[in-house]
Amino acid sequence: MRPHPILVCAALVACRAVPAAPPERLVPLESTGGLTLHNVQAEPATLEGKRGLRVVFSEQAKQRFRNLAPEEQGNFETLAVIDGGEFANGVIEVEVAGEPAPDAPEGARGFVGIAFRLRPDMRTYDAFYLRPTNGRADDQVRRNHSAQYISHPGWPWFRLRKESPERYESYVDLEPGKWTRIRIEVQGERARLYVHGQAQPTLVVNDLKSGVTGSGAIALWINPGTIAHFRNLRVAAE
Repeated sequence: MRPHPILVCAALVACRAVPAAPPERLVPLESTGGLTLHNVQAEPATLEGKRGLRVVFSEQAKQRFRNLAPEEQGNFETLAVIDGGEFANGVIEVEVAGEPAPDAPEGARGFVGIAFRLRPDMRTYDAFYLRPTNGRADDQVRRNHSAQYISHPGWPWFRLRKESPERYESYVDLEPGKWTRIRIEVQGERARLYVHGQAQPTLVVNDLKSGVTGSGAIALWINPGTIAHFRNLRVAAE
């Protein structure tokens, strides 16, 4: 018996309605291929026996940065952008390490993290980052500032800390110059930062400043004065 044409059509429609598996991308970060460097320089390097990418402030950018007024230095972005992908929602996983450079200013903490939903202007994005030297500081207030969410240019860390104390920062155990696994889950206005493979998030953000429909590139994020390492970036975009 031949199947009824209507049933065949219904079955085909149902098959097409099943969403495709989220595209997954692995970037080993063992070379600068596939990266656009913005005010940083990068090179393959080995840290604690593991291969990755060493990212620091570029010499040219360092000179430009020094000539800026203090109020302008906060808008000086240092990024290594992952080419060829638009990210709105999904999961980002990576191993990072950060420590202050020898010539870093006194307030340097080895800032290292991931920017996402980065717009083409290279200054509009959301990000989670770590302050590795805070993780085991003797000062409990510094410990409480170990992990941070920001959204540039409108929501830098100091504005968030002033207007919403403790809401966008959290404690997590960290050591400078040590590989640290992080996982970022993004869905609409909500994001979660997981550290060290823990089952519970270190930091919960329910109001991403990029909004429900925000999208853009993913970038390796550092702060001037940091020696950073990155390896094994995995992106599963929805």
